[in-house]
Amino acid sequence: MSIFRDNIFEGRVALITGGGTGIGHGIAMALAGHGAQVAILSRSAEHLEPAAREIAEATGRACLPLVADVRIPEQVESAVARVVSELGRLDIVVNAAAGNFLCAAADLSYNGFGTVVDIDAKGTWNVSKAAYTAWLGSQGGQILNISATLHYGGTPAQLHVSAAKAAVDALTKNLAVEWGPQGIRVNAIAPGPIGDTEGTRRLLPGPIAGQVERAIPVRRLGRIDDIANLALFVLSEAASNIQGEIIVSDGGLSLTGGFGLLFEAMKKP
Repeated sequence: MSIFRDNIFEGRVALITGGGTGIGHGIAMALAGHGAQVAILSRSAEHLEPAAREIAEATGRACLPLVADVRIPEQVESAVARVVSELGRLDIVVNAAAGNFLCAAADLSYNGFGTVVDIDAKGTWNVSKAAYTAWLGSQGGQILNISATLHYGGTPAQLHVSAAKAAVDALTKNLAVEWGPQGIRVNAIAPGPIGDTEGTRRLLPGPIAGQVERAIPVRRLGRIDDIANLALFVLSEAASNIQGEIIVSDGGLSLTGGFGLLFEAMKKP
């Protein structure tokens, strides 16, 4: 049972990129379950249609699936236009689309680095800009970016993601200052390792996940529900005075400076 009222987002429309899987899907499900009309966006229809059906069946609210690549502004603009046209408004944008893989900096290709930056950083900007032009700039609303904690120190094999998420943090703070006076709240959530996501299962296979858990002060990996619940709070009126913040949800891991040690343990002998 949720600690939030079922209708807390009644009458509001949310667009969630990366909403077909993982954290994005969890946030979309939570918003729909608390009254919002939701649209989920992904560049692949493979997960999108099943995810939309799952959200509709679980919440009783239709979910609009949108196929678009966040790296391509024209596709993003078309998708945002559909949200406004078909759902009538756009109050909330959640930028959860992301890319990641393990790769040492010396082995990282130009294309590999650029692809992650294009999805995470440029994609966040493309969607935010399109939403601003289509609705938020004149009507106000909220943007919630999904960041990370990898760039709080040096994290081996995660240079590309660290750079991209540092850019997401900068976007969050700058847009909060520039767009705040227009009634737009812009914040970010920085998750630590989330155990029930495909990304963490790939990055922390088998016994490595146990090593990570032992390094986290609360002694467990995060869960998608942890991030979804935090998103509900940040997007609610209870957080109306929170602006430009990157809110960490990692069980205290980033306080320990433990990322370097964790990824050292993941290297092959």
